[in-house]
This record gives sequence, C-alpha cells and structure tokens, in this order.
Amino acid sequence: MVGLMTPLTGIRVVEVGTVLMAPYAGQWLADLGADVIKVEPEGGDQTRFTGPSIEPGMASMFLALNRNKRSIVIDLKSAQGRDALDRLLATADVLIHNIRPQKLANLGLDAETVRARHPRIVYAGLGGFTATGRYAGRPAYDDIIQGMTGVADLVHRQTGEFRYAPMALADKTCGIVAALAISAALMRREKTGEGVVIEVPMFETMVAFNMVENFAGSHFNELGVMGYSRTLAANRGPYRTQDGYISFMPYTDQQWRSFFTAAGREDLAADPRFTDIRARTENIDALYEILTAQMLSRPSAEWLALAEQREIPAGPVMSLEDIIQDDHLAEVGFFVHAEDGAMGSVRFPGVPVTFDGVRPPMRLPPRLDEQCEEIRAELGLGPGTESPD
Repeated sequence: MVGLMTPLTGIRVVEVGTVLMAPYAGQWLADLGADVIKVEPEGGDQTRFTGPSIEPGMASMFLALNRNKRSIVIDLKSAQGRDALDRLLATADVLIHNIRPQKLANLGLDAETVRARHPRIVYAGLGGFTATGRYAGRPAYDDIIQGMTGVADLVHRQTGEFRYAPMALADKTCGIVAALAISAALMRREKTGEGVVIEVPMFETMVAFNMVENFAGSHFNELGVMGYSRTLAANRGPYRTQDGYISFMPYTDQQWRSFFTAAGREDLAADPRFTDIRARTENIDALYEILTAQMLSRPSAEWLALAEQREIPAGPVMSLEDIIQDDHLAEVGFFVHAEDGAMGSVRFPGVPVTFDGVRPPMRLPPRLDEQCEEIRAELGLGPGTESPD
C-alpha cells in the first residue's frame, strides 16, 4: 500500500510461538507493520495441519494466525540452533514465546539470560499462569482456562449447563492483550532506552477480562452478588420474530419508552419496574420476558425498520456464511483476496483497524522455512547452516 507507514514499521519481532495465543499476538504486531520472524521447529507449527487445506502444511488455522510473517526453521535443542537464534535476537526489538518456564533455561531463553545479552529487547513470555504462583508451569489450553476463569460458570448461570464458549476465547483475548503490552513496552523503551520483561498469563488475564462486568457486588464486600444480571438473563436474545431471529437491544430510558410505544404497551413506560436503568437492571428477567413475547408479534424486517426509525440498536442475526456476503463488509473492503501459485485464490478477513483511513496490507502466511536464506543472509550466516561463518 503505497504511502502507508504502519505504526510498527522498522520493529523486528522474533516469535518462538506455537498454536494460537503467541502467533495471534505476533500477527497483530505484523499487521501493524513489524517484521515478525516466526521461528519454527523442523516439523513446523502444528497449526500448519489444523483445519481444511489445499496444500500440506498450509491449513486454515495456520493461515488465520500467521499472515505478514517470515518463517525460518531453527533447532533450538542444538547448540548451533541456539547460537543462530541468539544472532537473530541481536537484531530484534521483541521476543515473544509461549514456552513453559521449566524448559526455558535449557534453551537459553529464560528472561535473565536473554536480557543479559540483549538489554534493549522487549521480552514477552506468554503462558498459562504467573510464574510466582502455585499454578506456575502448568500446561494450559483454551478450554482449561475457560473452565478456570468463569466462562463455563457464566454459561451455567444463564442456561443451567456448564459449557465453553464456542471459540478459542482465552487464546485470542490474551494474544490481543500481549500485543497491547508489547506495543506499550516499545513506547517505554523509546523513552528510557531499556528493554523490559513482560509476562502475559492466560489465567490472570481472563479473570480480569471476565470480571469487568461480573465482579459486580464484590467490589464492595467479599459476599457481594457476582455476575451482571443483564447479560445473564435467561431471556436475553437473540429474539424470535414471526419469521426468524433478530438482535434487538433498547438500552437508554428513551429507547425503552420508544419501544413500549411502538409495541402498543404505553402502560409499561410508566411501570416503576422499568422507568430507569437501576429499576430495569433489578427487574431484567421480567423485562426481557416481555421483550421476548413482543418480538413474536411482527416479522424481522418490520422490527428492524422500526428500530432504525426510532434509533433503537438492532440488527439481523447472521450466520458465519452470511457474514462473508455482508454488503457493509464488501463496501469497506474488509475481506482480502490473494492469489497463490499452489493454493489458487485465498480469502482472508482483513486487518480490522485503519490508519488515516487506510487498512494495512496483507502478505500470505509463509511456507515452512520459506525465508530461510534471506534471514540467514541478514544475520551473516552461511546458506543452509546454523553456525556463523
């Protein structure tokens, strides 16, 4: 994209990360302009084989997490490989890894060793739990963290059944937080000249994330009621209409009064249970039960038109397939198509943020070890070797 300098242009990131959280953090930094070098073992990141694929080693999960990066294979278990990685870190601004603490020292990747050799580097360790607690070093995957941080409990409170959210919620959330923390650390380094060690634990990060609205009464005493009653209400939509489902959410006093009038229920506008946000929150189950019943009285299009006319937040309930065909996303050029000699036309969700009205560009994710020789040349390493010339 000619003329666009993304915010992290000129920053080099070394990503020693697998599966989802660390690669997602690295992808965000790459989308923002950083040169992200993905260090992979000989067999590659296992997500290269997760999901549908046309070409072996380029499965859908890998494509979704590794655009705008370069790939090099380095055997970190060998002395030559560790030396090559150290040469790479000497050129880097950031190291991201998601290696468990008990394995770091043997690889020479513990924070003390790396910072001693590269004091300006931003060192970001992404793991399951803070290293000083009793859970330190435990393996942690998204399902485990969802179970331990209240996600499954929140679903149970609403539905009566313990279930995970149907997505890699913890991995993606923590990856975004990691990218945010790294960006902030880079800004601090510009002011101080010194690097910093960042720890992004999934457990603590998701507890903080889930407790934003659900800490509730516990802000005031340990026995306070927890959980946000509005989002936990059993009748919270999407709402069935005469011919389908819609999302419909009056929120302000004016929006609720406008809805009651449109529904022919002016009596509810004066009902003391619903006159202000405090009363509505205390009676949210009864309010959503009324809303559920009213939605059945008209078709979706009529409700959506009414909502637009009265400035009530509403929208259709779209399937994953519907989203790809959405007119708004087409108008803003959100989905990106790339042509590849082996895979043909490949489609991606684009970078969601813009800078000066421009969406950052996208390069296809790298094939395993694809940039081996160019990276070795940048480090002064001989072709196909791991030790310095």
